[in-house]
Formats: sequence, structure tokens, C-alpha cells
Amino acid sequence: MAAQPEGAAGEPHVLPAGLLPRLWTFVRAQVRAHEVLVVALAALIGTCAGAAATAMGVVTQFMHELLFGLASGERLSASPALHSPWLVLVPAAGGVMMGGIALALKRWRPHAIVDPIEANALHGGQMSLTDSIILALQTMVSNGFGASLGLEAGYSQIGGGIASRFGAIFALRRNDMRILVGAGAAAGLGAAFDAPLMGAFYGFELIIGTYSIPAAIPVLAATLCGVVTARTLGLHAEPLTIAHLPEVDASQFVPFLLLGLVAAVVAIGIMRLVTAVEWVVGHSRLPAPLRTGLAGLAVGCLALYSPQVLSDGHGALHAQVGSAVTLSVVVILAFKVLASALSVGSGFRGGLFFASLFLGALMGKLYAVGVELLFPGIGLGLAPSVAAVVGMGALAVGVIGGPLTMSFLVLEMTGDLTLTGLVVGAAAVTSLTVRETFGYSFSTWRLHLRGETIRSAQDVGWMRSLTVAAMMRTDMRIFPRDGTLGGLRQAFPLGSVRLVVLVDDAGGYAGLVRVSEGYADHREPGTPVQEIARHADAMLLPAMNVKEAARAFEAAGAEELPVVSDYESRRLVGLLSESHVLRRYAERLDMARRGLGAED
Repeated sequence: MAAQPEGAAGEPHVLPAGLLPRLWTFVRAQVRAHEVLVVALAALIGTCAGAAATAMGVVTQFMHELLFGLASGERLSASPALHSPWLVLVPAAGGVMMGGIALALKRWRPHAIVDPIEANALHGGQMSLTDSIILALQTMVSNGFGASLGLEAGYSQIGGGIASRFGAIFALRRNDMRILVGAGAAAGLGAAFDAPLMGAFYGFELIIGTYSIPAAIPVLAATLCGVVTARTLGLHAEPLTIAHLPEVDASQFVPFLLLGLVAAVVAIGIMRLVTAVEWVVGHSRLPAPLRTGLAGLAVGCLALYSPQVLSDGHGALHAQVGSAVTLSVVVILAFKVLASALSVGSGFRGGLFFASLFLGALMGKLYAVGVELLFPGIGLGLAPSVAAVVGMGALAVGVIGGPLTMSFLVLEMTGDLTLTGLVVGAAAVTSLTVRETFGYSFSTWRLHLRGETIRSAQDVGWMRSLTVAAMMRTDMRIFPRDGTLGGLRQAFPLGSVRLVVLVDDAGGYAGLVRVSEGYADHREPGTPVQEIARHADAMLLPAMNVKEAARAFEAAGAEELPVVSDYESRRLVGLLSESHVLRRYAERLDMARRGLGAED
């Protein structure tokens, strides 16, 4: 056996006890303290996310070629027709598999999977990497078997999950963790589309929820590394080329802005349809494998008309943008909307990101033709190919959100600044209309249906942890509800206390009394104390967060309010002042802005 190296005293070299833990603590402290190390960590996360996105794309393309008999490199949605009518059973088989996976997860991992938006809004960027891998695999099964969904949810989820795991390993602050989750999600999506600017702004607008200088460099570093990694590994995204692109006249800007309104209406309709399908499926009482299996069969039957309704529609988009407008465009648009709603509503996992781009392109082409048919004498001359690109970006903004995200995607796909300007205008109209009339994107709408109230990824998790129970005081002075002013004066001399809480015999809240009002000269000692009580019906609950408490103070017009265990018994448990609520809110808001928090 080889001899161990010895020191000067002839004994083996042994690391001092506790050196490795101390060294790791030092490394973590350096990462937390230096922004450049956070950027380096973001670059590493982007590389991992790019590799994961590449693997997902390669595997699902292989599944398409294997299951649908495609030639090497052929896009499923670009196929002219299904090679055999029996291929309608492929999405059905995928549905049965997805239903079985759902049953297994319900038993072994019954909790809901937290996506990057929810993680950043409510949990300080904390996500489960295991859950993220599970969701990514589910999206691969769904897309691989032809469900009318894309892989975007998986790209974003796996990137965010990797980032959250690295953030937990290095014990990063809440704000840094949220930035890294945004960077990871941005890297995954940017790598898949070969669009670094789109990926970065996806991270800003949808995952982080705001633009900021500290977040810019880590997100851009991660996205660029993700894109470079995907390119190096061979993941290729075809540019969207439009032959003989016509010039856009200034008189056409208004019609294209109106296209943004149309896109908003269609986007809201799609989200409502998905909800309706989910309600029908949820009330069908069918086993999960049968529900998704039947939905998959329906999607497969729709694909008998055209495979363009299958998968995310990537190949179909390139075929449709420059082609002529025929009646089949109307049919494909209707079938694709139905197929996507059936896929999402029945339990397939995936995203509507690219599906909404494809639907928007079809909608834009029909809009251009419709304007010419309705107003033939105006002579606007809207080019269907241009309208397709504008509709593509506008509808995607309505469904997914992120007007700059989609505008940069169009720029990176087409390389045309004029088209990008039109998309920016139409996307702004769509975004404003959807926010004013509907209030949610597809991701936040689904969270709303689960009972959440968040409308973006802006950090509100700290707000929920700052509850009335954490802010209230319990040293309030109480006085019997059926007492008199004379008793009040005897119990509380003037100047000894400012406010007294009235309670009944069971300890239930009955009102607030200012002691100074009990010493008014015109009031007799025998006057019931209830005559000067205020806010008898205004109360707070311990579980209310700081924002809800502030609203309660504003509605009641009160400076102090009691805290009761519940509205029925009204049992008094504490007292809270509006000034304290506002001060604590301002403190925590400043801490959140500076990236500090209780999780540090």
C-alpha cells in the first residue's frame, strides 16, 4: 500500500477540523458581497439552462420523428398531412400517459408546482428543482406526443429551478435569488428561440416584474451564455424571412393599432375558453387518464385536416406568414384555438407562448383581408404578410404579456426595424386593453383561478408575511361595555391613557373610546360609555397582511382598530394603529427595494 505523505513531524497531512465548512462559508459570503460573482453565477446558470433547453428540444424533435414518421429535421406542424389516419391515436396515447403521471404525482407529490412567476412574487425566488424537472419532463411528453402546446413552460421552469437551486446553495439574499430565477428562466427561453434580447426582456417583464440596473447584467449574462451554449450544441432556430416585404405607409399605422384591439379580444377569448374547458373536464368525473386521452384523441382528429394544429406550430408559422390567404386559414385558426384549449384544459402540460405567435399570425392575415373586404374604397392596401407579423406579436402580448419581450422577438426573428415599430404600437394597445378589461396574462390568470391575487412577478411575498398578528400589541386597556362615564373616569384618570377598548362579558369587542371625550363637561357621570364609542363594527383579523390592514384603516377612517380572533365571536386579541402599519410597511418596502429581508 502506498505511503501517505507526511509532514515535518512525520505525521500524515490532515485538514484542520472544520476547515471545509469555514471555507465554504467564506465563499458564500464573497458571492453575497460582490456583484461580479453574482454575475459569474448567473453566467453558469445560463449555461446550464441553455444545455437543458437544447436537450429538451432535441428529445422532443426525436419523438416527433419517431411517433409521426417524419423525416430527419422535419417539423411536425410543417407536415402537409398525417402519414396515416391511425396517427390520431398518438396524442391520445400521450394523454393517457399524462393522466397516469398526474395520478402518480397526486399520490407522491400532491403539492402544486411553483412556477418562476409565483416563486418570485410570493416565495422570494424559492423553487424546487425536482418539481421543475418533473414539469419539464411533462411538457416534453405533451409536446412529443403532439399536444397543441409548446415547450416554453418547461424551458422557463427548468431554468428557474436551476437558478433557485444555485441561489439556495450560496444562501443568496431574497432580491439576488429573484434576479437569478429571472435570469435562469430568461436563459432557457432565449436559448430555445436563439433570441437573447427577447429572453432577457422575458426575464425582466414576466419573471422579475420590473426593470432595474442591478438585474440587467446578471440577466443579460445568463441569457447570452444560454444562447451561446444552445448554438454550440447545435440547437437552431430558423429566422422568419418574408420575401419582397412591402413598404408600410403612414396611413396604415392606425389600422395596425386597431389590430391590437382585435388581438386583445381574441386573447381574452382564448383564456376564457381554456377556463371553460377546464371547468367541463373537472366536472366530468372521468378518470384523469381518460380525460386527457379523450382530449388527445380530439386533437388528433383535428390534425386530420392539417398537422398545423399539432405541437407549438413552429414549422407552421414559417409556412403561413408568406403564404396566400385562403379559407383554410380560418379553419386552421379555429382548430388551433380549440386544440390548444383542449390540451391545456384537459391536463397536458406546456405553454401557449409559441402557439399564440402562430395564432396571431393567422389572425393578422385574416384581419388584413377583412379590412380590404369591409372598406374596399379606402385603399389601405394592408399586406397580409405584414399584418401576420404584427398580429403575431400583438396576440402573444395579450396571452403571455410582455410587450417589449414580443417586440424584441419579432426584431430578432425578422431583423426588420419597421415591422418592430408596428409591433410595438399594436402590442401597447393590446397590453393596455387586456390589463384594463381583463387584468391578467395567461400565467397569472391560472394563478387567479387557484385563489391567488397576484398580477405580475413583483415581490409581494414579504407583504404577506407582514401580518396583523406580527404588528399588533396586546397591552391595550379594556373597559366593560355596559359601564358609565363615571366608572371610566374613576378607572382611567385624565392623561393616564389615550384609548380604551370596550368589551362585553364574554370578552368580545364592542367599540373604542377616547378617554378625553369621557371628561367632557357636558356629559353626566351616569351616561353610558357606549354613547361615545366608535368603530364598533370595524375590526382586523390576525391573518390580514399589511396591505389589507391599510385598506381597512382607510375604509373605517380610524387611527386605531381592534384585532379580533374572528368576526363571529369578536374575541379581542390585540390593538393596532394606522401609523404603526404605515411605518412597518415603509420599512419593509425599503428593505425589499434594497434586497434585504427576513430570509437573509
